[in-house]
Amino acid sequence: MAQVTRSPKTYDVCVIGSGAGGGMAAKVLTEGGLNVALLEAGPQVYPEKDFKMLMWPYDAPHRGAGVGGSALENFGEFLAPNGAWDIAGEPYTSAPGADFQWFRSRIVGGRTNHWGRIALRFAPVDFQSYTRDSLGADWPISYQDLAPYYDKVESYIGVFGTKENVSSAPDGVFLPPPKPRCHELIVKKACDKLNIICIPSRLAILTRSVNGRLPCHYCGQCGRGCITASNFSSSQVLIPPAMATGKLTLITGAMAREILVGKDGKAEGISYIDKATRTEKRISARAVVVAASACESARLLLNSKSSLFPDGVANSSGTVGRYLTDSVGSDGWGEFSYLDKMPPHNHDGVGGMHMYIPWWKFDRTNDFPRGYHIEIWGGRDMPGVGMFDGLCHREEGYGAGLKQRARKVYGTSIGFSGRGEMIPNPDTYCEIDPDVIDQWGIPVLRFHFKFTDYELRQAQDMQQTFRAIVEAAGGEYRTKTKIDGKYPFGIQAGGKIIHEVGTARMGADPKTSVLNGYCQAHDVKNLFVTDGASLVTNPDKNPTLTIMALSWRASEYLLAEAQKGNI
Repeated sequence: MAQVTRSPKTYDVCVIGSGAGGGMAAKVLTEGGLNVALLEAGPQVYPEKDFKMLMWPYDAPHRGAGVGGSALENFGEFLAPNGAWDIAGEPYTSAPGADFQWFRSRIVGGRTNHWGRIALRFAPVDFQSYTRDSLGADWPISYQDLAPYYDKVESYIGVFGTKENVSSAPDGVFLPPPKPRCHELIVKKACDKLNIICIPSRLAILTRSVNGRLPCHYCGQCGRGCITASNFSSSQVLIPPAMATGKLTLITGAMAREILVGKDGKAEGISYIDKATRTEKRISARAVVVAASACESARLLLNSKSSLFPDGVANSSGTVGRYLTDSVGSDGWGEFSYLDKMPPHNHDGVGGMHMYIPWWKFDRTNDFPRGYHIEIWGGRDMPGVGMFDGLCHREEGYGAGLKQRARKVYGTSIGFSGRGEMIPNPDTYCEIDPDVIDQWGIPVLRFHFKFTDYELRQAQDMQQTFRAIVEAAGGEYRTKTKIDGKYPFGIQAGGKIIHEVGTARMGADPKTSVLNGYCQAHDVKNLFVTDGASLVTNPDKNPTLTIMALSWRASEYLLAEAQKGNI
């Protein structure tokens, strides 16, 4: 039997994952005086070396598309080193007929190195949606419980926006927003005609200095990672202050394999694979915080079997892996021929939208439950990898003529991305594949995924709205979608929006949920899950801000319990 290396030290807390939830837990716990070991499956990130913020496309081989366009699937070679849809040696499987695509980040800071920084609060009704329409479940906490932590997170990381008093999009602690750009003003004018709410967006990007971080200089390349830390990432904003306390031990290249449980039913630590030496090591801790991302955390819980927990740790309810959802996504765009007369100009702004459309039909009966918001894109930003591939498909030509046509249509497109709420359903979940393991010998996940008519009708409504806005603005809607087939109404595959949540949801009843309202496992009192797995619903808001608020709240609770000797 291979020898297992055990850490000589027992930490107060072991945190698994260094992204939004894990990074926040590490910061709050260490600043609260606890000694924390932070396990990260990927390497350290070095912004000055790893982020390609100011690299021109012509400075990269194949203009950043990779050999044969191989890098296009993972957003091109310019983005922050953040993982991939497919990782060599780390497969996952899908059940027959299922289509779920799982993006995993293996680096300090995880997905926060490249996310769109859209920072939206869940609305009060989002916590009590079952009470409203009898679908899904209510949260065991209310908006009022979480609001102080939204305040704390926004104040600390910096979020721009405006107070609008829109019930579906609660106001927050905002920095001044950047001014709208040409294409956004066009959309705003059309929305006003259609009585659609269109307001400044809320993004975790600094427009004024916060905690010594410089404000955004409007290079427009936020997805590449920000060398100046003007936009939020856990690797630059949460991990450094935790390290500065002297109480954080960061262990990279650590693939968590199992949560170890003692005879008393409490978590004792973590077994992990040291990827550099391919050996098993163990960390001892008085409490464990799991924040590896919703599906990775579910995988860890399900693989942590023992005589006390034969179906996986904290899984007496049988709901670990269940209630998996992703945002409903459908995209569209229109062409505005009058914009080809616009003089070339610097498209100053952040690397994201300055305006967006929150859910505006909350006061009426719709063909589907819940709602969606719309993200706006387009205009004269830096041409991205493959920006004109659609043009090459639609029109004949080559050489100088094709280049002239590309220049003519550059900046004449305005696009829309709908992001809506998926209702949990019994056909969508993840489980352990009984036959497949990864290169570390750890059993992998198998996904089941199915959209229902709720989501399909929502995607249809998105397409109808996109067309209405484009035509009201004097453009020609160019997106064509089918009403049937694999992706009706342009609906994106499950997982493709990278908003998967809900695999270890919180709830008041231990028979139907994994965690209580403080992200604490019902079955194991010193085990917490502080990533998207804890979310009960997946509203039309990007989940990252809520994950950080929940993690801050859970971490304060853990601190208080530790001081009482209850952990």
